Amino acid sequence: MALININGIKLNIAVKGTGSPVILIHGVGGEYGHLSSLIDRLSRQFKTIAFDCRGHGQSDKPANYTLGDHVKDVIGIMDYFELPVASLLGVSMGSYIAQGVGIAAGERIDKLILTVPKSNGHTSSVHRLMAEHAAALQGLNLHDIFSYLLPYFTYNAEAMRAHMEIFDTRLSPEEFAVANKALAGFDFREELYKVAAKTLVISGKYDGLNSPEEGRECARLIPRADFVEMPYSGHAPMYEEPEAYMKAVETFLLKEPLP
Repeated sequence: MALININGIKLNIAVKGTGSPVILIHGVGGEYGHLSSLIDRLSRQFKTIAFDCRGHGQSDKPANYTLGDHVKDVIGIMDYFELPVASLLGVSMGSYIAQGVGIAAGERIDKLILTVPKSNGHTSSVHRLMAEHAAALQGLNLHDIFSYLLPYFTYNAEAMRAHMEIFDTRLSPEEFAVANKALAGFDFREELYKVAAKTLVISGKYDGLNSPEEGRECARLIPRADFVEMPYSGHAPMYEEPEAYMKAVETFLLKEPLP
């Protein structure tokens, strides 16, 4: 991993494997290490490029930034590594960023994988769920907040407690608030028709953050999209149903795109 200057800030970027490039984008409050199982698996056949989004992990943390800045950062990473075309895999917030890139630079995206996405939101899904349970969460730190909320967005909360690290954040409450603010009020519904890439949308049946209905909406609005609902997953299908999830992703990436 290395800190690389992209769009005037330093982003922590890790490259692994060889082959066709796949850029992986994590969720709000997270970091690229939360996608380590995907990186390890995909890097056997692809060149994976994973990074801490601005405001996250070891990347720079500006006082304010927007979803549009995240989108420009992905395009900037493609420019830095001289990638005329790449595939994108985004999870939750990462899926919003990936949609934005697919709209802004559609000709440069080979394949698009949107994991637990939504196409629009007045606020981040995490912020919305926290607000719904504000009374019960009062006075709790972020770790305990996510622990409390786990049953509301996973299929088997007790089983997922073994993977709490992917829901925890190392951001301060102030940094986490800035990260969530960047997602407020986005709406791609009128522009998703511009996404030219063959797209796979994956949702978890028990996801209380971004519901399967929201995933289906993304798939309906993107011209060349397929939808998969994971029957025993919530917001983390790569951990809740790892083999089924990875099989779907690998099959999609290795399959020749339709004309």
